[in-house]
Amino acid sequence: MRYHIVTLGCPKNVVDSERIERVLGEARHRAVARPSQADLLIVNTCGFIDAATEESLAAILRLASRKQRGQRLLVTGCLSQLHADELLRDLPEVDAVFGVERWEEIAAYAAALDGEAAAAALDIPETSPSAPRPSAYLKIADGCDAPCTFCIIPAIKGPAHSAPPDQLVAEARLLAAQGVQELVLVAQDSTAYGRDLGQGDGLPQLLERLAQAVPEVPWLRVMYAYPGHVSKRLTRIMASLPQVCHYLDIPLQHGSPSVLRRMRRPSSLRRVREMFETLREAMPDIALRTTFIVGYPGETEEEFEELLALVRELRFDHVGAFTFSAQAGTPAARQRDQVTERVKRRRYRRLMETAQEISLQRNREWVGRELQVLVESKPPRGRLPGDEALFVGRSFRDGPEVDGLVLCSGRAEPGTWRRVRVTQALPYDLVGVAADA
Repeated sequence: MRYHIVTLGCPKNVVDSERIERVLGEARHRAVARPSQADLLIVNTCGFIDAATEESLAAILRLASRKQRGQRLLVTGCLSQLHADELLRDLPEVDAVFGVERWEEIAAYAAALDGEAAAAALDIPETSPSAPRPSAYLKIADGCDAPCTFCIIPAIKGPAHSAPPDQLVAEARLLAAQGVQELVLVAQDSTAYGRDLGQGDGLPQLLERLAQAVPEVPWLRVMYAYPGHVSKRLTRIMASLPQVCHYLDIPLQHGSPSVLRRMRRPSSLRRVREMFETLREAMPDIALRTTFIVGYPGETEEEFEELLALVRELRFDHVGAFTFSAQAGTPAARQRDQVTERVKRRRYRRLMETAQEISLQRNREWVGRELQVLVESKPPRGRLPGDEALFVGRSFRDGPEVDGLVLCSGRAEPGTWRRVRVTQALPYDLVGVAADA
């Protein structure tokens, strides 16, 4: 049985798709690069915000419109967890719907079809899927216990549940054997890892175990730390383990205490400032990323100015932002004092302009210095006009897919390491030359 997977949404969905591929591979089903080659078309959806839902539906409809005789279209992930009945009712082209983490059920469905005439009906030569990337995501937990008023994730994925440490070590060793150079630890709240297993502050212990288990993997990166859960022990372990990138993604969501209280998020900015001070004292070169929501119900101009002031004060290396999107079933969606789309867009532009100025300033601090770069690919066309010998990579300062790149003159193969001297700073990216040629 041949299958083709389309993955949408966050890195946690990437991991889920890899697990689907793993159980299908164990049953001797084969991945193919193009939908036209597949017996099974699988869409791993996201339903976190309206834009993600629209993207997921568009992907389903796109595959449905090109569906060939004998092909089966399967939908899984967050959107199907929330709206399984509606998908089956409104999209007759969809053959089956599976909720989150239903990998074995998908494999069982494929097994039930295996051997049918449908597979023979698509007699098309196979081509291999794309090669593995230098980085891989390691999903250490899923679900969430936080009471955030705007978030639908607890309804989709339930309470936080951590993967057993032995399982994660085994997955890390498997990825290391495949040549992966960076493991990116992801969860809804990575800093809550291990609580449900009775481990308390379990993330530092997990980092120690992974560093010992896969010493051949140069980078371990932590994403999605909850503001109140960045412990002193975690800071100490990050600073002391050479493999752990001096990088942390801490979604604050807002910079006004009153908005944070309405969001049911940690609202003490004093503790936020202390946390950032502690991290920067322990790791002076640490790159800090955060995410904000603008236009939350009731957000005033004064509250928005508080957010801008916090961004200017804390000088994040990377800022992501969303305009508020009301999710059905959440308390925030029921609030009457919704902010208009026009105001949301204006505030979003102001926030990103402010963040971009600071990002450029932070990047300029690296001009003239050297960085170790993980090479990912050849460059997008037009990034450095006139220079044909180029490669693109990331430093420890940049998380995959969400942050900047290092654009470098020279030659290098994806998955290798190069020492790069920074010659120019752009608002999000760095430009350099190979220093180890």
